[in-house]
Amino acid sequence: MHALVVGGGVIGMMTARNLVQAGCSVRLFDQAAAGSEASWAGGGIMSPLYPWRYPAPVNQLASWSQQHYPSLAAKLVEETGIDPELRTYGMLMLGGNDSESAIQWASANNAQIQEYDEQALRSLLPPYLDVSEQALWMPEIRGIRSPRLLKALLVALQASPLFELHTNETVLRLEETDGRVQRVITSKECYCADAIIICAGAWSAALLEPFGYRLPIKPVRGQMLAIQAPAGWLPHILMKNGAYLIPREDGLILAGSTLEFVGFNKALTETAKSFLLQRAYGMLPALKEFPVVHHWAGLRPSSPNGIPYIGPIQGLSGVYINAGHYRNGLVMAPASGRLIADIVLGRSPMMDATPFLPCRELVS
Repeated sequence: MHALVVGGGVIGMMTARNLVQAGCSVRLFDQAAAGSEASWAGGGIMSPLYPWRYPAPVNQLASWSQQHYPSLAAKLVEETGIDPELRTYGMLMLGGNDSESAIQWASANNAQIQEYDEQALRSLLPPYLDVSEQALWMPEIRGIRSPRLLKALLVALQASPLFELHTNETVLRLEETDGRVQRVITSKECYCADAIIICAGAWSAALLEPFGYRLPIKPVRGQMLAIQAPAGWLPHILMKNGAYLIPREDGLILAGSTLEFVGFNKALTETAKSFLLQRAYGMLPALKEFPVVHHWAGLRPSSPNGIPYIGPIQGLSGVYINAGHYRNGLVMAPASGRLIADIVLGRSPMMDATPFLPCRELVS
């Protein structure tokens, strides 16, 4: 089978990886550099934020991926020599919000969550962090360094003779004949394929609009900051009222994130920077000692309830979609890539695909 994947983020790369591993030849297209949009910008927390607030299908994809990420990371190191820095940090949710819902969810899903009072929390954190309030402790939560994951995935793909990368080449439209799409027109050329999988994040819906289809995938800007602290200064992921601080091995601390409904505008704003710093310093006043070294933004592909669209487009034979992962693309990517590959190849899917099928909301 000859497959064409539109979009070079983590969803597109994981889709391509699964297809290549199944023996398919794959062309992957990105309008810019591969992995330069929402996937690169993501913080890399390997869990939906407040997972008990999400519908079951989101947690099903996340759980499958969480189980498979350690082996994926190990394989990528073996194949490429690049460490994606998948590490178990544990996550502290300060303020003790949602305690009852969280513990009920953990019990039902065999997840570890503990309630910590102020005294117990002081025993978990270094004294210089000066955090004293109730918290929920999730010791199993991992983090991954998104740019390194993307680099490793791309290097691994490029090592295969079945893979072909097309960067800075925009897919302009799909050409349909008698209900089947086998040709793709780009900014440089036209290509034929047996299967076309749209993994273009916030840009995905636009490719279907000429056929009268409307998928509610919208861009949501997220701005983040990086603060340079000493290595090991923050041992765990911290979260409070939707704000979070994510440590890296080299001491960088990521502070996020905004949720801005401003269309395809990726501009950085001083207002957002001040807002992010205010929330970060509110969690950890000692952070004021360290410099802000980076400020960036990405466009998340939002979808209703955060449930992505994974499956065939009815009425357009040969076209599939794997998009709309909103804030959880990184944590759902391995499962999403495997599921769409199962569907495209006619294999028995590794989980029920019904909740993700685009026909649930596709309007023609």
